[in-house]
Amino acid sequence: MSALLWSGLGLVAPLRARVSGAVPEGVTGISIDTRTLRPGELFFAIKGANSDGHDYVAGAFDRGAAAAVVDEAHADSLAGFGSLYVVDDVLKSLEGLAVAARTRSRARIIAVTGSVGKTSTKEALRKVLSASGPTHASDKSYNNHWGVPLTLAALPETARYAVFEIGMNHAGEITPLVAMVRPHVAIVTNVGPVHLENFANVEGIAQAKAEIFAGLVKGGVAIFNRDVETFGILEAAATESPAGHILTFGAQDGADAQLLNFDGQDNFSRISARILGQELNFSLGAPGRHLAINALAVLLAARSVGLDFASAAKSLALFASQQGRGSRERLRFDRQSSESEFLLIDESYNANPASMEAAIEVLGAAKVAGEGRRIAVLGDMLELGPTAADLHVALGEALLRHRVDLVFAAGPLTRHLFDQLPEQKRGGWAEDAARLEPRVVEALAPGDIVMVKGSNGSRMHALVAGLKARFGARETLKIED
Repeated sequence: MSALLWSGLGLVAPLRARVSGAVPEGVTGISIDTRTLRPGELFFAIKGANSDGHDYVAGAFDRGAAAAVVDEAHADSLAGFGSLYVVDDVLKSLEGLAVAARTRSRARIIAVTGSVGKTSTKEALRKVLSASGPTHASDKSYNNHWGVPLTLAALPETARYAVFEIGMNHAGEITPLVAMVRPHVAIVTNVGPVHLENFANVEGIAQAKAEIFAGLVKGGVAIFNRDVETFGILEAAATESPAGHILTFGAQDGADAQLLNFDGQDNFSRISARILGQELNFSLGAPGRHLAINALAVLLAARSVGLDFASAAKSLALFASQQGRGSRERLRFDRQSSESEFLLIDESYNANPASMEAAIEVLGAAKVAGEGRRIAVLGDMLELGPTAADLHVALGEALLRHRVDLVFAAGPLTRHLFDQLPEQKRGGWAEDAARLEPRVVEALAPGDIVMVKGSNGSRMHALVAGLKARFGARETLKIED
């Protein structure tokens, strides 16, 4: 049986609720989605852009919810289904419970933001910290106005460490979220041209990312990338924040954690670094120079909450890329023959210019065998504003520099890129991922390495699913012992 997260009576005050029905003994978790709700959890009937959680309260109780949080407008119609905490505003009540969770917690808390690598850095931190004690972090990219309080409200009182991913689309969004989290350590992985439709320039994005430092507890640690062009903006914000310590990471001289050498293999990386004056050689269980850079931030953060570099670095060898974020699988044309394979690199979760270039670099570093080719299958990068076409065209230089042999593209924005490529590199273009898939399938051959990436709205994940369904995965690649 799962441990109790909140007692039934202990929920009343932070939720600012009245109880309709019996007061439950307690709840074992927090949920806003009946599809993933587990018995004993507390269901919050959040109103989203496309649905209202109140429509799913009955289903939540059918799946074993201990209680549900609903607003006054729906209380009478939902009475009788089960125990209800009735509030004025369900989201505000979730935020109230999040604040209460933070107040009672003794965990060392780390918050992560950045244009690229938030989730992978969070997962690397989870891997490292879990080896030292009970660690809490969201299973998904819950980094927005409901995801952060949801993750915080589910923070067990027994956790020793906690990691929170904090995202933004507009200026001012990080400030209220980090005010709830109140981290001991705050990380900015990098700053790049993302969400440009909502910002005048990259400097504005840097200022928005730097909001994370304002939420630090007094004397906390600010960690950020020394290699970015907007370093000065991050440094100024960290200096003005409650931070008592400022640490930097990157490849440039002067970084507190400096990458000295990177050796990328097919499914892991060998890294040499100098961290706070100490030379360190370690392995990271995923390829990619961008991940190696962020691993330095992970080590600085781990040290800041009391871990030693050696044990933290050892745990990084066990880190692996997640589905949609660089995971690798071998697929077979003939499921009975290992000689008819190609390698799929799944980067389909999301995309912006910085992450797209990083993924192209990973593809370029991948070692092909025989007559195999490096193939990029790209979807539109969205939310880039009036410079979107130019930012797509600019990817051409990275594709050439990293020796990509063939490019397939889906969407009107990638057409600008596709038309500028040398003719021999044009594999095919289509209006969308669904129309592109058969063209990719027809072109594939044994020994190829295929990287798929695009913004969520371009639905490149569906193309990845199609390839897996058609050819079948033989194995997910992990670091070798």
